[in-house]
Amino acid sequence: MARDHGFHPVRITEIIEETPDTRTFALDAQFPYRAGQFLTFKVCGTLRSYSMSSSPDADSDVRFTVKRVPGGLVSAWMHDRLEPGDTLEATRPSGSFCLREPTSAPLVAFAGGSGITPVFSLVKSALTMTARPVHLLTAHRNADTAIFREALDILAERHPGRLHVHEHLDDRDGLVTRAEIVAVAGRSSPDADFYVCGPAPFMDLVEETLTAGGAGSEHIFVERFTSTEAEPAETVPPVVTGAGSLTVDLRGQRRTVPQRSGETLLQSARRAGFTPPFSCESGDCATCMARLTNGEAKMRVNNALDPDEVSDGYVLTCQAEPTTPDVTVVYES
Repeated sequence: MARDHGFHPVRITEIIEETPDTRTFALDAQFPYRAGQFLTFKVCGTLRSYSMSSSPDADSDVRFTVKRVPGGLVSAWMHDRLEPGDTLEATRPSGSFCLREPTSAPLVAFAGGSGITPVFSLVKSALTMTARPVHLLTAHRNADTAIFREALDILAERHPGRLHVHEHLDDRDGLVTRAEIVAVAGRSSPDADFYVCGPAPFMDLVEETLTAGGAGSEHIFVERFTSTEAEPAETVPPVVTGAGSLTVDLRGQRRTVPQRSGETLLQSARRAGFTPPFSCESGDCATCMARLTNGEAKMRVNNALDPDEVSDGYVLTCQAEPTTPDVTVVYES
């Protein structure tokens, strides 16, 4: 039987204003999770995933943090409409941007903007549950947008000599440079684990710099969340003659379209005129999961489904490409 990937009611107990455009929502939710994971919410007729800023090892409640996106439907609604006592529909926690265990290697993290959210969770767990030294670079536009700035200062005071925070502010320091990244990474030992989250150009720069400096890919963990406030743009690949067909069964309707080379099941379902469920589109949350009832497909990435679920025919449609001429996929919700 598949794991519980359904939605469950969670009640908001507190709302904290972190910065003028960022709020943290505390939940009355009882479920196990790991530092660095996220929740997917069903709101405003769509789905959005938000990282938890709380740590299961250091905090008594579950918290997630939302930065308002200019013109964004969901983030604006959460900021403007939600109040303590309101209830949201959320999945169980998902995600693989978690601490590697067991290890005593230094933790070095690079967080740009709201990318500090899962990193903050990781840092708190590492400081609470291990003796690992922690080096953190945070990058924000200015002091007013620096999320968790005061909380990080408090943590540094509580853990003198273990937590080292390098704060970068664009209006003061310009853009983050390779030299700055090297300086932070160089303060740790060669066996350090590196965690990176933030805007894509920031993450690319950090990952490229770390790799050029000799860090192995097995020690670099990058949270590439692609969920946005807007519907993702579709790149339509050319039709491959004779490639076969894909049949999609969703909410009692069934449609068939020709397969296209390089296209995922999720993209094909959209091309068929459906609005299938999805969130992260990076293989981490299982929101898009469906079951193959005919044919086979291969997933590029799978950080959400158990081996038993895969054996039962479930796939992450955002990552799965057909490998047989005819495929049928059934969404069960």
